[in-house]
Amino acid sequence: MKICGIVGLKNSGKTFLAQKIIKYFSDKKYLVASIKHAHHDFNIDKPNTDSFLHRKSGSTEVIISSSKRWAKITELNKKREKNLNELVKELDKPDIVIVEGFKKDIHKKIEIINQNAKKDQYLFPSLKNVFCIVSDNRIDTSITQFRINEIENIAKYILEKT
Repeated sequence: MKICGIVGLKNSGKTFLAQKIIKYFSDKKYLVASIKHAHHDFNIDKPNTDSFLHRKSGSTEVIISSSKRWAKITELNKKREKNLNELVKELDKPDIVIVEGFKKDIHKKIEIINQNAKKDQYLFPSLKNVFCIVSDNRIDTSITQFRINEIENIAKYILEKT
């Protein structure tokens, strides 16, 4: 299983790049999974749905299932957040995992740098395992760089380096 992270500043294009990479690999018949870190309280339940009401009534785990997909919601109730390695173990043996966020973990990462970022905002000087930079600006570093529209080259590089 290959794991590749995508990191960058807020609104740098992380989700855009993740979508393009996921689509590329999926179109090539790879089994792709993704893990997205959220920095805030998030909710995948809509108020007044059955699953929402089950959770609000005190169920610490709720599974929603249909013939098309299933999801599991687990309330942590002050337990620690799962780390990336633990979350990867929850997956069903994908070929490639695209991780958005989790920038301090040790997996290999691509940093996306948009044209408005200033040099002192770059993450790669202080992060471990940034193996590639995606930016339409030339960044002064020896790390391999691609432009945002070079999805096929980026994907091939992911396969080679992760």
